Amino acid sequence: MTSQSSLAGRRAVVTGASSGIGAATARLLATQGARVALVARRQDRLDALHAEIKDAGGFAVPIVLDLAADTVEAGARLAARELGGLDLVVNAAGILSPGPVLGGPTDSWERQIDLNLTGLLRLSRALLPELVAAASAGGAADLVNVSSAAATQVEPGAPVYAATKAAVSHLSRHLRMELAPHDVRVTDLRPGMVLTELLSGSEMGVAWTEDMKKRIDPLTADDVAQVIAFAVGQPRHVNLPEIVVMPAKQT
Repeated sequence: MTSQSSLAGRRAVVTGASSGIGAATARLLATQGARVALVARRQDRLDALHAEIKDAGGFAVPIVLDLAADTVEAGARLAARELGGLDLVVNAAGILSPGPVLGGPTDSWERQIDLNLTGLLRLSRALLPELVAAASAGGAADLVNVSSAAATQVEPGAPVYAATKAAVSHLSRHLRMELAPHDVRVTDLRPGMVLTELLSGSEMGVAWTEDMKKRIDPLTADDVAQVIAFAVGQPRHVNLPEIVVMPAKQT
């Protein structure tokens, strides 16, 4: 979708880089010439991806950070320093804990809200000055928030997850309004069913995934990464503010 030269020299922070959409996006951006800070909790996964990118001739730096912790802003600033500034942030970290509101465990609600929404907001706020500075210098500057198709529809079995993603999408609209005068582009990306580890953490999640695999042909993380690279590879004056990408069989 994009040429390597279109992303050459870009400096990107990608959260959730230990697996799924985050890892696929970090890998693709590095392949296309970007310098990438890999942000996630799992050191071993980050080290493996870092080595893979380095062996392929790319540049990456691993930053171990829990976005639900109170160290988010310090970690975000460290990532920016390691890159020597930045002009691209991809918020791809997220978790889904299936379960109803009625009788559901409140700790799983809080973890989803803390990571999917509060962590995204804290990290973005810490890095927005870097994006504004990059745009002021005449370059492209992008904030990409990975939301979900669940943001705009009822999602049986995942009400809190859907609520956090609805908040992310609406926050993205507000951020675009706030950042447009500074020439910073904001993209709200809403994928449908993606085959990742997101649903592998519980018996209900595994059963849900297997059911979806039988009924539709889910997207892969690489499919979504291609869409992100396409969006941020556009000319500086072109913004794709909202993108919905779905498996062809998912309705």
